[in-house]
Amino acid sequence: MRLSTSDTIAAIATAPGRGGIGIVRVSGPSLGPFIYALLGRSLEPRHASYGPFPDAEGTAIDQGIAIFFSAPNSYTGEDVLELQGHGGPAVMQALLKRCLSAGADFGLRMAAPGEFTLRAFLNDKIDLAQAEAVADLIDASSEAAARAAMASYQGAFSKKIDLLTSQIVELRTLVEATLDFPEEEIEFLEKFQARSRLARIQKELSDVLTQSQQGMVLREGLHVVLAGEPNVGKSSLLNALAGQDLAIVTDIAGTTRDKVSEVIYLDGVPITIIDTAGLRHTDDTIETLGIARSWDEIKRADVVLHLLDVKQPNSPLDKEISSCRAASSTMLQVFNKCDLLDTASRRALNNDRDALFISAKTGDGLQTLRTRLLEIAGWQPSQESPWLARQRHIDALVAAQVSLCQAQAHAEQNDRVLDLFAEELRLAHDQLGSITGRMTPDELLGEIFSRFCIGK
Repeated sequence: MRLSTSDTIAAIATAPGRGGIGIVRVSGPSLGPFIYALLGRSLEPRHASYGPFPDAEGTAIDQGIAIFFSAPNSYTGEDVLELQGHGGPAVMQALLKRCLSAGADFGLRMAAPGEFTLRAFLNDKIDLAQAEAVADLIDASSEAAARAAMASYQGAFSKKIDLLTSQIVELRTLVEATLDFPEEEIEFLEKFQARSRLARIQKELSDVLTQSQQGMVLREGLHVVLAGEPNVGKSSLLNALAGQDLAIVTDIAGTTRDKVSEVIYLDGVPITIIDTAGLRHTDDTIETLGIARSWDEIKRADVVLHLLDVKQPNSPLDKEISSCRAASSTMLQVFNKCDLLDTASRRALNNDRDALFISAKTGDGLQTLRTRLLEIAGWQPSQESPWLARQRHIDALVAAQVSLCQAQAHAEQNDRVLDLFAEELRLAHDQLGSITGRMTPDELLGEIFSRFCIGK
């Protein structure tokens, strides 16, 4: 993403559609002359000004509140103007069009996706992890995820990374200074307690990684596919987990011909449950298409719940389902309709710990299934993440962890390997820096901010 930060940018900052209030946002250097050209009046910083928003001929497009935030005390760190009017699409588009025409002589253009937040990052209002938290807060699908995203935006995650970074920098400083005196390399490890310092950093990094993995689970959740032959209870299980009748349930084989999906929340963790067409060989063209989609969903799943009728186990398709799933996915055998068994048979089944036994009809075993799904996701209900995290954060933390382990190995050799020790510390430092944006290539910035909505 190579965009000029000297331009003035504008966009509709509220979601598409109708609403009571809509906002057009403008950001750039020295907006005073533009504001006067647009509104015919000057604005006092950080004071709401109620009045008309006129077109080029002076006729009111709308009437609302204009607020001017002078640099650097604004979201982007630049001068920012917000026009808060009525949230109809026609009104918002007319206001945006008027801003673009009035700003033609001031170098104003439409903002790119995420460009307001990108400018906030470039102007040191927020770091990269906080910038990502803005998008995560907007996209949060549960209260727990929203709380964690807000914690990230307020800097909880960044502070942990900065603390780790400062400790590594302190150790790096001592190492780099000692490299100028080769005869003191071995003494350095003892004199400055390098090994114990490194051990403390490794412990703290491990704790941050654990918390971040919890945060990623809260953000990403699980993609769970219900698979099996017709009439094993897939649709009934979907309805039971969702708590409502989403899928049609009948005794007729092949009722479900296309996937039906629903997002449920277990301890705030989003679980996407997908009911698929029953797997069998059929000459029905429509059902065949549905079955093909079922196989595709199985290949993409994080977890495959392979449902079997407890009265008719060992389906010929069992091995085919197991071989079809992705190597990275988890497969659980779930025997349904256990309510049809007598007490003795149920006790015998309960001894089989490699499978789950449930009744979608009565609810027996569903809580165990929910708990197992959370375990697979890596979620520990008693350890709610204080921040939201992304896969790139996890990758960077793991890479830093590997570098610190290599540094530890070099430190234990005691054979003039201080230069290697220092190099591994540098690599760990770089990885942590990539999380907050202290050391981030332009390509990564483009990838991150291009996923934002326009106006944010």
